[in-house]
Amino acid sequence: MKTNTNQNINVGVDTGKFQLDIYIRPLDIYFTVKNDEKGIAEAIKKIKIHSPNRIIIEATGRLEMPFIIACAKANLPFVIANPIHIKRFAGAIGQRAKTDKLDAQLIAHYGEAIKPTLSTLKPDIMQTMSDLVARRNQLLVMQTMEKNRLQILPKELISTIKPILTAFKNQIKKIENKILKLIESCPEYSAKNTILQSMKGIGKIAAASIISNLPELGYMSNKEAGALVGVAPMNRESGRYKGLRKIQGGRHQVRTVLYMAMMSAIQSNPVFKSTYQRLVAAGKPKKVALIACVRKMIVILNSMLRDGVMWEAPKV
Repeated sequence: MKTNTNQNINVGVDTGKFQLDIYIRPLDIYFTVKNDEKGIAEAIKKIKIHSPNRIIIEATGRLEMPFIIACAKANLPFVIANPIHIKRFAGAIGQRAKTDKLDAQLIAHYGEAIKPTLSTLKPDIMQTMSDLVARRNQLLVMQTMEKNRLQILPKELISTIKPILTAFKNQIKKIENKILKLIESCPEYSAKNTILQSMKGIGKIAAASIISNLPELGYMSNKEAGALVGVAPMNRESGRYKGLRKIQGGRHQVRTVLYMAMMSAIQSNPVFKSTYQRLVAAGKPKKVALIACVRKMIVILNSMLRDGVMWEAPKV
């Protein structure tokens, strides 16, 4: 039975790895479900009855993505909120106590008081874009292999490779155009894309990879951002053994794209060029210096997206 009310209904969702805590304000309805397909379906069914004005969920990681996808499919209005904004709101109203229920209530209260703009993110587009970026990378690898063969094969066989290289070039261009259209179809993606590409070294493919494979960027701490991409060095110590710090884990697809973007950035961006040269001059291996620059890049991009500001190189 549908709730007939003129009230401004805000639903706060506190996301955990195994559980979703949900609070509906001002109806004072609280319930929990498992953060799995069955639990999410149950939550959507209960929430839909009350015709909410907005469902607010923190962007704390990919744990919220299945729920967001379900909201999008059910045509429910949702907001992917910046955790920093909610934390500041909690400070403003003097809320310090923390439980799962209180967090869900706080998120709903934030939605009612601040009325944040509804998100236009489309998870299906995000997945398609991620697949297109991955496919482009595959084609680039095959293109490089054919170019390498071009250098070693006899001249009479060159004619068998050039048409293949042309086909690769055309397919890569088609994929890039599709990615661009997907970004332009969503105002939020378009705004993110503009901010990301304002940094010299970040092109349309790197921006698309970040948008589709790293949607949390801008909603987390700089340390978390580095760890998520897998460019934060990890200690290797046990008893008396102390090994070299190495990067590990993270999302390899976006890390690979950013690595390639940094190859361009150290040529065109004076900030990264000077950082790279300084590290190499200090005796760091070139690959280590590049990874350090990628870590710096992701930290800066995280801050830019968080604050909604364009790239501005420091004045010398």
